[in-house]
Amino acid sequence: MLESYPLITTIVSSIVLAFLFGLLANRMKLPTILGYVVAGIVLGPNTPGFVADIKLAEQLAEIGVILLMFGVGLHFSTKDLLRVHKTAIPGALIQMSVTTFLCFIVAIYLKHDFVESLVFGITLSVASTVVLLRALEQHRLSDSYPGKIAIGWLIVEDVIMIMVLVSLPVFAEISAQGKNIEMHFIFEIIFDVLIKVAAFIVVMIFAGKKILPRLLVEIAKTKSRELMVLGVIAISCGFAFIAYTLFGASFALGAFMAGFVLNESEIGRKSAEKSLPLRDIFAVLFFVSAGMLFSPTVILEEPILVLVAFMLVVFGKLFTTYFIMRLFRHGSHNSLIMSVSLAQIGEFSFILAALALKLGFFSNIVYDMVIASAIISIAINPFLFRLVEKHKQ
Repeated sequence: MLESYPLITTIVSSIVLAFLFGLLANRMKLPTILGYVVAGIVLGPNTPGFVADIKLAEQLAEIGVILLMFGVGLHFSTKDLLRVHKTAIPGALIQMSVTTFLCFIVAIYLKHDFVESLVFGITLSVASTVVLLRALEQHRLSDSYPGKIAIGWLIVEDVIMIMVLVSLPVFAEISAQGKNIEMHFIFEIIFDVLIKVAAFIVVMIFAGKKILPRLLVEIAKTKSRELMVLGVIAISCGFAFIAYTLFGASFALGAFMAGFVLNESEIGRKSAEKSLPLRDIFAVLFFVSAGMLFSPTVILEEPILVLVAFMLVVFGKLFTTYFIMRLFRHGSHNSLIMSVSLAQIGEFSFILAALALKLGFFSNIVYDMVIASAIISIAINPFLFRLVEKHKQ
């Protein structure tokens, strides 16, 4: 009987289990993201019991990615970055480079190929915006100096990851041509993509300054809350679709730019805030979908690989960030807060890992290593924060 309504059963089971496991995670003082991923594992084909429709879940997750990236664009603030740019920009670049290099060397040593090792390193180098912002809010550090540096640091990481998400399909197209591809053809593909992406960005900036504010004013005149929410969601999804169909860019870039241009105007920011509940629901479906693709048996079958990936994410990033902060002459306590804040991975790692798996850059076991590292690092992050608080006392 349930098979007759796959969409309904997938959405209902995902939301109900995400709520239950999210509530459990909250009661255990853990990030709710952890509960959402566990809900996906329970609903996935790699655990016994009811199995949700993974193909439908993946399509719902695409909407989740669009709205997640829309949210990233809304949080993108050049003012926040400029306040701490002397530490945040070089710090983020050095930390991501070092983490990527360490993960790359380990993956090569474990006999993974060059591209897979490189993408694996990049995937583990970026921290979760959602986890970090909620941790800073919980510990009342959002307005603190290290909190502001952490937010600026994440802005740099987010921009780099947007570039990676745009570039990865291009390299997939190039690699699909085989080893005998000529150099001029490679340059043609890259140049074509760059032109299209640049054209899309110019269109978005023009639309953001000229068209979107006027459109939002007209919607606001209706004094209809549901139309305002629907309008914001239509803008985010619509521009993501335009980016993909007309300019050959990714859904992620289109959604990010939609959020970015809305953030440039006061009415855009206020309007976008009203769409938060709906965005949160689809973000939850994204994390559930990521859990569905994860095989928990990797922890038993490849415990050493999972342990190594976890050590690289938590301790590799922790020590690297601490060293960078001290290099820029920040105090010990502030350096510890920054180190702990970034010693995890989350949504961007999920998005990039899923894309790499889809494009054939990742094997299933590497994808599972990324998800396992994310789950463990997110789970342990609150305890690391508590250790830092005890260190202050």
